[in-house]
Parts: sequence; structure tokens; C-alpha cells
Amino acid sequence: MLYTLAGGGTLCGVATLVLLIVATATDFWMQYRYAGSAANQGLWRFCINHKCHAHTITVAFWDATRAFMLLAVLSCFAGIVLGLSAFTNGYVLFIPISGFLVLLALAIYTGVTMTFFGKRFMDWRFSWSYIIGWVAVVLAFAAGFYCNITHVVLMPKSR
Repeated sequence: MLYTLAGGGTLCGVATLVLLIVATATDFWMQYRYAGSAANQGLWRFCINHKCHAHTITVAFWDATRAFMLLAVLSCFAGIVLGLSAFTNGYVLFIPISGFLVLLALAIYTGVTMTFFGKRFMDWRFSWSYIIGWVAVVLAFAAGFYCNITHVVLMPKSR
């Protein structure tokens, strides 16, 4: 039973890491119409009619979202490495911390997108990279739940 819980937590952690890397690296956080052409943007670039350009303006919310996403990838990776090496006490916290960091990044991006871009572009929507980020949040918390249950069961009970 313990190996099943630990394996489930590790599997959720690995899936979280893959989804975080894909969500952070891709350019489909938001899709919209710009001058009659299809356009999309990610954290690093924006694309209009399949021609991509780097974000030239440094905006605080992009920097904050990027930073939280990169920290989430690093903490998730650290949690997986510690989890695969042994049942360590530190592993219990790393992947849920990753989930909180992604949650912060997505909250910042959602708030600014809804207030600024929602008014600027009439025909817009969140796209699959953004949705993958939310799936990663759920998997990170599931991994933390499984690993915490494993940790509680492994702890010696004092009576």
C-alpha cells in the first residue's frame, strides 16, 4: 500500500513536471483576433498569422508569471529527484509548493488578462497552454496529497 501511494505521488509529480514545462515553453496562453488575423501569445512570444516575435515590452505581470512558472518547474524537479532517491521528509513539501507557485502565476495572468486584454480585444479566449497550467496545479496537489499520506503512514506512532 505504501509503495502504491508513493508511486502515485511520484507519477503525479512527473506528470506535473511535464505539463509545467509544456505550459511554460509554449505560446498558446491566449488566442485572439488582431487586424483580422489569428493571433496567440505565450509568456515569451506572441504570434500573428504564424509569425512569432518576442515580447518587446517588459511588463511586470509577464515577468512575475514567468518567474513563478520557472520556480514551479524547479521545485517540482527537486521534489521528484528527492522522491525517487528515497522517502525523505523534504519531498513532502516540494511538489505542493510547486502547485502554489503555479497557482500564483495563473492568478496573476488571469487577473491582468481579464482586466486589460479582455477590454482591448473583443474576440479572445484562454488557450491550451493556460489550461495545461491549471491541470498541473491539480496534479501537483494530488502528488502532495499522496506523498503526505505516505509520510503520515511511515511515521512511527507515539503512544
